[in-house]
Amino acid sequence: MNDINMTYEEALSHAPNEEPARQYFFIERCQDMLEKLKESSGKEAFTFHIATFGCQMNSRDSEKLQGILEAIGFVETDTEEADFVLYNTCTVRENANDRVYGRLGFLNGLKKKNPHMMIALCGCMMQEEKVVAKIKKSYRFVDIIFGTHNIFKLAELIHERLEAKKMVVDIWEGTDRIVEDLPTERKYPFKSGVNIMFGCNNFCSYCIVPYVRGRERSRNPEDIVEEVRQLAADGVVEIMLLGQNVNSYGTSSENPVSFAELLTRIDQVEGLERIRFMTSHPKDLSDELIEAMKKSKKVCSHLHLPLQSGSSRVLKIMNRKYTRERYLELVEKIKTAMPDISLTTDIIVGFPGETEEDFQETLDVVRKVRFDSAFTFIYSKRTGTPAADMEEISPDVVKNRFDRLLAEVQKISAEVCGRDEHTVQKVLAEEVNDYEKGLLTGRMSNNTTVHFKGDPSLIGKIVDVHLDESKGFYYMGTLA
Repeated sequence: MNDINMTYEEALSHAPNEEPARQYFFIERCQDMLEKLKESSGKEAFTFHIATFGCQMNSRDSEKLQGILEAIGFVETDTEEADFVLYNTCTVRENANDRVYGRLGFLNGLKKKNPHMMIALCGCMMQEEKVVAKIKKSYRFVDIIFGTHNIFKLAELIHERLEAKKMVVDIWEGTDRIVEDLPTERKYPFKSGVNIMFGCNNFCSYCIVPYVRGRERSRNPEDIVEEVRQLAADGVVEIMLLGQNVNSYGTSSENPVSFAELLTRIDQVEGLERIRFMTSHPKDLSDELIEAMKKSKKVCSHLHLPLQSGSSRVLKIMNRKYTRERYLELVEKIKTAMPDISLTTDIIVGFPGETEEDFQETLDVVRKVRFDSAFTFIYSKRTGTPAADMEEISPDVVKNRFDRLLAEVQKISAEVCGRDEHTVQKVLAEEVNDYEKGLLTGRMSNNTTVHFKGDPSLIGKIVDVHLDESKGFYYMGTLA
């Protein structure tokens, strides 16, 4: 039954209970409602725009949200002057929240000009109770608010909003559900993210992610491998396996399959050329995983291994569950097994209580490991985490340390990243270069960027490129 005149309550009574059938029911309902809106408004199409903040997990979620919107009948546009604007939010740092609040004021002006416009907010920021309370009070023009656990419900929430004609708020505190097989629209035809797990059990003292993403939930390995097979059959040559801590994949399952074993299975998928993954937590990086990476023909020569601090004292307060010695031992094992591997990392400067001695230990680890690159962050207080109650360091001291760390990281990166100069390397051509006509931009297995002359028809293909000149953080090359 798909009567356009059905109320929301009547629709709920007719909707299947099981997923994803329930969401396909609401997708069909929304299709009819959108057609009716087109007729009444005289519009040929209703447009949508998704703005994604934050990590690769959010980017993958946005592809799923886009798939649902397109299945309903919305047409993508690259401007926020759209009929449906969705912000997929991040809350790792306070300034991420501030950006969203700032953009909402702008959207309010657009909405006053477009009576059909709907504004939706989802993602990690919406899992914070104080945020939702603020939006309900100060941004009453927002139409739909949902979190990280129920993004699959977008069609149902749109249906409810169109029926109820008032703000719809649907936030789950947690979930053990993983809903598969809903429409997804990939950003790139030749590469794709693949979720292997959701949530985090680590509770680092500075991090809000476990509170907004929930406990770890691993997908069934057979489902993951089958998804990769389908992607490869559809022309995908590179996948990125995604999880808050991929190294602990499977540990919460009834019949655990380790991440190393999962990699080995995916390595056997025909048509697939490259496997990437992130993020790896040092405390769970096993010898088995290092061996699986070494033996793999497809796992890329790149490992992102967040350090956060080089001080064992600070690492303990951070609740990272490893020491500087353990981290350096891991790096030694990894480099012994794979001498050409590219190592990248995350480092926090100015964690509460960090002394100059602690900071010097971080610099020492950076010099010993010689990372290809490092994402460096100034500590950002997140309310609700244990570190939020700790005494913060003077901003001037933190800024000074940040600048010194950045200078050291950039100096080493410029030296390390040039090691393949004047060699021929495999490069996945990813896009037309935005800055110089005639150039393509691609990535090597070790994740280093390469710019080279080439025809756009090469995009999505892995080609041989001679690395003519190192520019420190990227190469200029020529097709070999």
